Amino acid sequence: MLTSLFIRSFVPRRAHLLAAAMTLSLAGCGPTGMPGFGRSDAEAPLLPPPAANSAIETSDLSSTPNEIGGGGIKVALIVPLSSASGPSSVGQSLRNAAELALSEFGSKDVSIIVKDDQSTQAGARAAAQAAISEGADIILGPLFAGNVREVGAVARAAGKPVIAFSTDANVAARGTYLLSFLPETYIERVLDYAAQRGKRSMAALIPSSEFGRVAEAQFMAIAARKNINVMAVETYAPGGAAAAAQKIAALGQRIDALFIPEQADVMPSVAQAITTAGIDVKRVQILGTGLWNDARVLQSPALQGAWFSTPDNAGFTSFVTRYSRKYGNEPSRVATLAYDGASLVAALSRQQGADRFSETVLQNASGFSGVDGVFRFRADGTNERGLAVVMISNNATQVVSPAPKSFSASAM
Repeated sequence: MLTSLFIRSFVPRRAHLLAAAMTLSLAGCGPTGMPGFGRSDAEAPLLPPPAANSAIETSDLSSTPNEIGGGGIKVALIVPLSSASGPSSVGQSLRNAAELALSEFGSKDVSIIVKDDQSTQAGARAAAQAAISEGADIILGPLFAGNVREVGAVARAAGKPVIAFSTDANVAARGTYLLSFLPETYIERVLDYAAQRGKRSMAALIPSSEFGRVAEAQFMAIAARKNINVMAVETYAPGGAAAAAQKIAALGQRIDALFIPEQADVMPSVAQAITTAGIDVKRVQILGTGLWNDARVLQSPALQGAWFSTPDNAGFTSFVTRYSRKYGNEPSRVATLAYDGASLVAALSRQQGADRFSETVLQNASGFSGVDGVFRFRADGTNERGLAVVMISNNATQVVSPAPKSFSASAM
């Protein structure tokens, strides 16, 4: 377990935002969406910024310093500052978030070397090689799955850990940790809550997409672990939800819950298909993921009473305010990952000595806390996050199961 000194030091001096997982209290949720969950890594930004009228501006990258801070402990940040089509607002947002974290933490121990992977695997590999040659002890990023694989290989050969931002669990590995939001975490949380509430006979409506296939596999595996009976899984192509919903409706009394891992922009039409099919949403509990934390879903009459898992919103709201004040525009939703990564390495650099980035420290069972709540890394490189379960009620969210304040070490 980390010392109490580390717990105190992990709180930024001005923001008072981060604390170790053992002491954090999480609040209710609001419509923010989830960073990096539900869309392909290639579709950056992965989720919209929190306000519909916000604008993410990209500064002149030629004038952007490639090093943040002046400490002796070198940390690399590999992000997509550019692409074939020009400068990347998402990469700039990640870079700014790391800078904000270091300035709020007040760390004089760390120097962050910023590297542009140019949104390519070759660029990521070259960036990692350059960062290692410049003395980086740990790498934050990159964002895209293929790039993480390249960076991980370079870092592994040099004996350096990586804390990456991809949502693809296939690129996680020993020493290559994912700080992002993974489908398994969200699906397990909402299914666990549903099972606790007596929902034991379920069906699923799954979109025919790459994400849908991932969600289906996770749904089946988690249901099996929790002894949930899966009565049917119906997949549908774009525009085909109505026929799939009719098949679910034919199950009648044999199901008490329906899981739908769909994107927010598609959910209104799926909800209409459920209504037309005659599925009684007052008897059949509708279940979803944090992708639903969006006004388009919250305002759907058919989804009032539905449950979904989502991160806490209080920390993110504060983060957006501080970021906007400093940079004059709102951050990409994935920017919290760079903020938390930079805050974590700054705290470890101050408190943990030569073993600061060792497996033992990074895999601390008590975990850490960030903008979106508590998290911890598993030995295989994936992560676990503390999430709340909310119910859609009166076109808003109501917390029905708060996010955990800490992790049980025995649950690793």
